Amino acid sequence: MFKILEKITELIGWFQIVISPTLLGLGIGCIVYFNFQNLAGLILGIIISIIGLICGIALATKKLKTTETIHFLSRVSATPELDNINETKQLKNKNSC
Repeated sequence: MFKILEKITELIGWFQIVISPTLLGLGIGCIVYFNFQNLAGLILGIIISIIGLICGIALATKKLKTTETIHFLSRVSATPELDNINETKQLKNKNSC
């Protein structure tokens, strides 16, 4: 039961890692196409989008095999400088008085 839940969360994490470079590639591909609205611009935009997808798949698969995707995503989204923000504000207020 827990192995299935672990696999599901790893799959969701894998998709989250794939989406980021894919969207970046799609954005750059759209910019290229809007600047060169002809067949060459369309082909170049599609190629850039596919390269973004391939890079996303490669990155996500590498992270899945090495450190697990959920572990990677939790480290990326962690913000240690914001963990004690309330204490920092209180210290600043105490020191300024």
